[in-house]
Amino acid sequence: MTTKKARIAAVAGATGVAAVLAVAGAAPAAAETAVERPDSFTSSHTVAATPDQVVGPDGAMAPGEPGAMGTFNFMINSDSEIICYDITLNGVTPPYESGAKTATHIHETAAGESGPPRLAFPNPEGDGVLSSSGCLQGPFTTGLEGDDGVDTGEGFSLKEIEANPAGFSADTHTANFVPGAVRGQLTMLPAGGADTGVAMTSPVEEAGSVLTLTLGAAGAVAVGAVFAVRSRTRTA
Repeated sequence: MTTKKARIAAVAGATGVAAVLAVAGAAPAAAETAVERPDSFTSSHTVAATPDQVVGPDGAMAPGEPGAMGTFNFMINSDSEIICYDITLNGVTPPYESGAKTATHIHETAAGESGPPRLAFPNPEGDGVLSSSGCLQGPFTTGLEGDDGVDTGEGFSLKEIEANPAGFSADTHTANFVPGAVRGQLTMLPAGGADTGVAMTSPVEEAGSVLTLTLGAAGAVAVGAVFAVRSRTRTA
């Protein structure tokens, strides 16, 4: 059986940075705050996470849990630094394992590469199908320090995701698959982008003003959430 220090070192390698816990056995207090869903969003993103996309600490492929899959849906209001998440995992077997404060992350990394976590989310829980949802407002922390001694989430802005969604991945780590049980790259959904003039909102809207947008893995029926959209009112 691996020791606790060995497991933490493995996770640090998987992130692509030399990461250590600020305090042995405990992550620092979270800086981000759980908040209510805002009225509108500047972008929305989805991730179809599979085991074959997981990358190990050496940059080589390190397949995750066989048969597992995950759908990560994110809606961002970068003006307020709020990210709402709806995460569903199928076939992923806890317990979770990570040197960060949670084991479910957005990493700054291109496909096929490793990179540091920038955002940490509550781990999905449940019986069979695991899920987690809510909204967080920055400033953000991960509980992992890079080789510069700074938390890998410190100073991170959600505008960085909007500028280059493909440069970020989402994953979750378990004790049996420390580099990652499933992983996938972020894809921006056109209906959620500012360029389309559409604002993502709560499904509680007047009848006739709501267009439902179902998110799913690789365009299939969604395993995750169903969000609603409405046209943003244009001003002269």
